[in-house]
Amino acid sequence: MNQNKAHSYSDKLPQAMQPDSALAVFGKDQPLQLASGIVLPSFQIAYQTYGALNSNKSNAILICHPLTCDQHVANPHPVTGKPGWWTNLIGPGKIVDTERYFVVCSNVIGGCLGSTGPAAINPQTGKPYALDFPVITISDMVRAQVMLVDRLGIDTLFAVIGGSMGGMQVLQWASAFGERVFSAIIVASGARHSAQNIAFDEIGRQAVMADPDWRAGNYIEAGTSPRKGLAVARMTAHITYLSEAALHRKFGRNLQERSEVTFSFDADFQIESYLRHQGMVFVERFDANSYLYLTRAMNYFDLAAEYGGHLSHAFRRARTLFFVVSFSSDWLFPTRESQIIVHALNLAGAPVSFAELRTDKGHDAFLLNEPMMFSTVNGFLQSAARARGLSIQ
Repeated sequence: MNQNKAHSYSDKLPQAMQPDSALAVFGKDQPLQLASGIVLPSFQIAYQTYGALNSNKSNAILICHPLTCDQHVANPHPVTGKPGWWTNLIGPGKIVDTERYFVVCSNVIGGCLGSTGPAAINPQTGKPYALDFPVITISDMVRAQVMLVDRLGIDTLFAVIGGSMGGMQVLQWASAFGERVFSAIIVASGARHSAQNIAFDEIGRQAVMADPDWRAGNYIEAGTSPRKGLAVARMTAHITYLSEAALHRKFGRNLQERSEVTFSFDADFQIESYLRHQGMVFVERFDANSYLYLTRAMNYFDLAAEYGGHLSHAFRRARTLFFVVSFSSDWLFPTRESQIIVHALNLAGAPVSFAELRTDKGHDAFLLNEPMMFSTVNGFLQSAARARGLSIQ
């Protein structure tokens, strides 16, 4: 192996090994049992916290991140320098008020921002795990989060909140560890991935694996990077995060800095330029193998299957207060997916509120400036805080 080449690429992903975050390290005495039957003998979780835990530890909120986000939910990102991905919602004086709540957000197992994943070093070989890293599931992510919450000394979380893949984690928390979750907010998510979603993810994975620089997953050791394949995967996925109305409103058929088409394969249209830009910036902050692993985890998620095909059975003993939010133009996780969750919760006798919010922003609406989402989430949290006995200011 060319050591110089290996370092030249691994240095572009320093957060995978040495993140700008707090670290919870679990040794061989605290292994992680995975759904596949494999045991991860040692691992670490990178996380961020905001605010302070109160004296009786009743004000903790866990934020579960979506597919391509990470633990930097409310602080500038160490790689891009951009604001945290949910600063619209979380911060001092905001809906999730860090002057009132103790907020925790961790990078999921399989990620590339400091939690153990395929870009991390395998202690048995001294090389990056690459495809030797075991395939993980949403339930594996949650079990690792439970261990982190235990490490922080928190018995019961006031709330667990997440959108998209984060919403899947919230559902897993409420099902498997419901006694530890006082309230749960599931945004733009579902209890399983549809065939259409699995299909889009497979296109992305195949784009990565078809890139010659992927090197059968061993690109870090080889000093290469499947940038083109990962960029195409991101471009494909990004289309599913938007809606037709949003694409038309933002771009239409407008040309990109030209008055007429070039009769070439350059980015003639603004939408083409936009997607290419999304692909280019994504490869600077995300690991290609992590993308494979995390999309696979979403594909495998099927909460009802764990309970004989009856989703309501997942919440039979739930005492958690639930709030489910969908967006009218979201075709990645359409409203019917949220309604399935709500119906199951009703069958289980669990307390649940539901809101479908009208917007043309598509799936990404939960990450954007959506006043209706803020007001409904705020109303739910205020009500839950009263039920929890937390002070309301």
